[in-house]
This record gives sequence, structure tokens and C-alpha cells, in this order.
Amino acid sequence: MKVLVTGGSGFVGRALLRHLVALDRYEVSATTRVNPADPVSGVRYTVVGDMTSQKRWQSELAGVQVLVHAAARVHALNDRTAGSLERFEQVNVEVTLELARQAAAAGVRRFVFLSSIGVNGVMTEVNTAFSETDQAQPHNAYADSKLKAEQGLRKLADETGLEVVIIRPPLVYGPGVRANFAALMRAVQRGWPLPLGAVHNLRSMVAVDNLVDFIITCMTHPGAANQTFLVSDGRDLSTADLIRGLAREMGVPARLIPVPPCVLWKLADLLRRSYVIQRVCGSLRVDITKAKTLLGWVPRISVDEGLRRAVASIRKS
Repeated sequence: MKVLVTGGSGFVGRALLRHLVALDRYEVSATTRVNPADPVSGVRYTVVGDMTSQKRWQSELAGVQVLVHAAARVHALNDRTAGSLERFEQVNVEVTLELARQAAAAGVRRFVFLSSIGVNGVMTEVNTAFSETDQAQPHNAYADSKLKAEQGLRKLADETGLEVVIIRPPLVYGPGVRANFAALMRAVQRGWPLPLGAVHNLRSMVAVDNLVDFIITCMTHPGAANQTFLVSDGRDLSTADLIRGLAREMGVPARLIPVPPCVLWKLADLLRRSYVIQRVCGSLRVDITKAKTLLGWVPRISVDEGLRRAVASIRKS
């Protein structure tokens, strides 16, 4: 089976390529924006630069049976510069839908789309969880663009017969993770005091190895066709417990200061950083019952193993 992965040099894309090659039953190709610094052996790469809706994909799509679309504009979520919202639309909506149209015309059977749990919303109550049937409540330009892409893909599937699978992951972590999770690991590693000891929220996460395993399941499982799925490790952690878990794997003490969450929320409001406090004090849980029952999927590794692998990678770097 020939598989094309867009965003092949990204965090999730590269992990997916490694797993696909290791399985030794797929012909794997990938597109990247620039030449990958550390290409995965056995993958045929095509550098496409900054994707636009004008690009013709005939050569990349030739013979492809499954396309996994992991490329997206994901950074600068708080970008307020002129044109920032339009750029999310151009890359995450227009390019996605044009790629899917060309994929359907080229005979691609299945289109697996990496969306975001942000389509569901930004927070849940500690005793509730998002599910696939919830009304969408995107909370920023990125999440809104993902929702619009989902809606366009469903319509396209009805019109062309292309099988579309939509996956909405929460926070993805693991070897090579960057951004906020990497910053948190460095803070724990350096023994910085963190004012989160009194935070008793619950948040779902997904280890990149679990997400990749789920993507591969969705590539071929008959029950995945034209479905939307939420995915996680199946065990939710408070922010404080996450820090304790990282510290345990690093062999360092977890320096947690029990500052009341209401104080943290007020401070965030004063500094206009409420989006930061939402991620560390708010709950965000997802229900993966559908993935388990419809696909028979269960997380391949535990949260503890996922944290262990993430910590091992930061030690190497």
C-alpha cells in the first residue's frame, strides 16, 4: 500500500514515518516545507515549500491509496498581526480542501485528517469529557480553521466517495516535543519552583506513539471510514501530577508550591495571559469510548511509559 504523509518533518509526521517504515508493509512518501534535517531512511521526500491552494499534486498523489494530512499552520496562535486569521484559513482550510479534491480525482481511497481537540472547545468541567457528538466550540483562529476544514472534507466525501477520517488529538507529547511541554520539562529538570501544587484539574494527553498507532489503525480499518474520533492515553492527569510524573522519571524532586488556583487566574487576567492559565489550571478531558468500541483500539503504551520516553529524549538532547 502506498501512503503519502504531508508535514513529514513535523513532530507527529516524522514519528508516523518512522513507524510506517518499521512496519515494512507500506511504500512511504512524504512532503515537507523544507529539506528535512534528519530524514527517515526508506521515505521518499518531496519539498513543496509553503503550500498554497494553487499547487498541483499530481506527481505526489500518483498511486497513493492513503493520504495522511498532518501539515498545518499551528504556531503563532496568539498572532494578532494583520492577515494572521487569513493565513490560518489559507493553509488549514483552502489548501486542505484543494489537496483532498485532487486526492479524490487521483483515486486516493482514504484521507486521514489531523484536526484538533480545540474544535470541541478549550475546557471541560473536571467531571465531564468531550466526545465526538458535542457541538463544536472552537476557541481561536486555529481551531476555527480546523473546524471549517472538517466541514469541507465531509461535504467532499459525500460528493466524491473519498473516505475521510478526522482525528482530534489533545496535547501530544513524546520524544522531540517542543513548545510548552518541552519548556515544562526543562523547568522540572532545572528544579524551578512551580506554583501549581494546589491545582486539581484533569487533562487528557496523548503520547505521540499512541497517536501514531491510532493514525495507522485509521488508515485501514473499515469502521474508520467517514468518522470523527477523539484520542488520548486513556488516563487523565492533573497538572501537578504531570509535574510529579516528569520529576519521578528525571530522578529530581517536584518543587510544587500550593498557590490557590483563584490567585493564579487573577494574576493571569492582570497580565492578559488567561490562555496560559487555562492550559495549566483548567480541565480538558476527552472520551475515547468510540475509538475503543468501533475500532477495537486501546492505547499501546501507558502514560508513565510515554513520560519516560519523553524524558529520555530530553536527556539525550
